[in-house]
Amino acid sequence: MNLFNLFGNKSFPHGIHPDEYKEETKTKVTRRLPFAPEIIVPLAQSIGRPAKAIVFRGQHVKRGEIIAEADGFMSVPIHSPVTGTIKAIDIATAAKGGKDPAIFITTSLSSGQRVFDSGERNNYLEMKPAELVKAVQNTGMVGLGGAAFPTHVKMAIPADRTIHTVLVNGCECEPFLTTDHRVMLEKIDFLLLGIKIAMRCVAAPKAIIGIENNKLNVLEAIKPYLPDDGSITIEAVETKYPQGAEKMLAYSLLGIEIPSGGLPSEVGLAVFNVATLAELGALLPAKQGLIERIITITGDGVHMLGNYVAPIGTPIRFLLEFAGFIGDEAELILGGPMMGMPVHSLDVPITKGTGALLVLDKRATKNDEILPCIKCSQCLQACPINLNPSELGLLATKRQYDIMEEQFHLNDCFECGCCSYVCPANIPLVQYFRIAKTLNRERHLQTENA
Repeated sequence: MNLFNLFGNKSFPHGIHPDEYKEETKTKVTRRLPFAPEIIVPLAQSIGRPAKAIVFRGQHVKRGEIIAEADGFMSVPIHSPVTGTIKAIDIATAAKGGKDPAIFITTSLSSGQRVFDSGERNNYLEMKPAELVKAVQNTGMVGLGGAAFPTHVKMAIPADRTIHTVLVNGCECEPFLTTDHRVMLEKIDFLLLGIKIAMRCVAAPKAIIGIENNKLNVLEAIKPYLPDDGSITIEAVETKYPQGAEKMLAYSLLGIEIPSGGLPSEVGLAVFNVATLAELGALLPAKQGLIERIITITGDGVHMLGNYVAPIGTPIRFLLEFAGFIGDEAELILGGPMMGMPVHSLDVPITKGTGALLVLDKRATKNDEILPCIKCSQCLQACPINLNPSELGLLATKRQYDIMEEQFHLNDCFECGCCSYVCPANIPLVQYFRIAKTLNRERHLQTENA
């Protein structure tokens, strides 16, 4: 199996090389945003079950205090991002459209905003794996790379599986995003502590930090702090999209293929984002919860673009005003241009999984005419998991969603957008696939409940 391209870089087959658009923010040191007058905290901030509010209207809450508890194992608690007063528990505009339950908090701007400290601490070296998993859940941590999968669930490895390597994903292959880059330069101590916690939790003897070779300053910054026993190493892979997907990173670094429909743990791997582990390293020992995150604010018409620490629940409107957005009509995306979520309301707040606020001039996002497929095979050459996007797209237009799933492995698609990016006919393939998967899930649910 050949892991190297012609230039000797570790990589995976296929993929694309989009323009990076990172130059303007990757060198900007992270700054702290001021607190918005009102914070909107959605109760659904992971792909697990929404949290359950445990506060009431008019209640005073401290920054870092639990305001919503986990609803079972596939859920995480939510901590107050600010000191303030509960204004309401109501319905808020969601990034994906529609409405979701949320806690509205009026910020006490004169309070000083000190983080609530119970005085208790966690010594991870004295904790058993099951205790660590629970402690991770108590932090409210989810994957900060965008997936927002509950971190403690990833760390709860089945008894019949053995993890030999923790892969720490620092690739940040999505254009425009530079939050992970800054985390790896600015939070080295917390990152390494978070890696050690993850290794102990999954009983892995080894960890590898994977970065793209456009971040070699990170490699030089981290190397002096790595343990002498070689248990944690850092390696560079080719700068290519979607290098940060766990299947791609596992192949590039170790030559390991995660099977179709399988999980990394089935091949002895546990994969975590660098920002996730850096925050875990800061929060778990202090017995505190996730209340803020670093986001990249960038794009057309943004005067003060950069990387910012923002309280979770900060409305987009406040972010744009602070960053000096001077444009008129624009397309707003939470995340990057490949896998991000377009939003159509300035009242949408950032959540735990929000890595960026991207502003694109509407002229740059105009819809080109969709033409018939010309069978050029560019989408097949781009797909990193060897699907047939052309055939899947044709089936989608015929609404043959069951065939897409059963015969063409639709569910293996992780919606990276490579196929749509290269399509000369402007066919929105990834949008077709999202719709197909949603309708298939609804169909399966109806069958189960019949």
